Amino acid sequence: MSLVRRIARPMLAAMFVAGGLDQLKHPGAKAKAAKPVVDQAAKVGLPDDPELLVRANGVAMLGGGALLGTGTLPRLGSAVLAGSLVPTTLAAHAFWNETDPQARAQQKIQFLKNLGLLGGVLLAAVDTDGKPSLAWRARRASHDAQRSVSTTKREARMAARAAKREAKLKAAQAKNALT
Repeated sequence: MSLVRRIARPMLAAMFVAGGLDQLKHPGAKAKAAKPVVDQAAKVGLPDDPELLVRANGVAMLGGGALLGTGTLPRLGSAVLAGSLVPTTLAAHAFWNETDPQARAQQKIQFLKNLGLLGGVLLAAVDTDGKPSLAWRARRASHDAQRSVSTTKREARMAARAAKREAKLKAAQAKNALT
């Protein structure tokens, strides 16, 4: 792992670990802000208990942050963090609903901060740490298999031609031996 990754991953994860712990310890204040998002989520079958969902989001943030920060399954941890960040941002920083200009500006700043964090965890989710991704490996294996098939076909054609030449040579030798 590069030095930059070793330093940057825990730095990026710190906000999520701290936020996740806070959501687990004090879900009440966040549950009020999450109520409109929870009401929408209830329509698709999720529980309609805001405190439960805030705590679940806290667990996701804490777990994803720990995975990313320790470098253990950092891509999975980053994907979990990205998934938890979207509802958090929509619930807590809906600046478009604010009427007070100062509160609106503050919420917009927090919204953009979370948007930047989302960009960071998305980059971390696709970071392969210098190793080829699974998609690249699959394409490479397919390419290698196609090349192997082409090589095998070419070798088979060459062997058939050689066998044909050999058969003609043997036939000519046999004909010469009879005469």
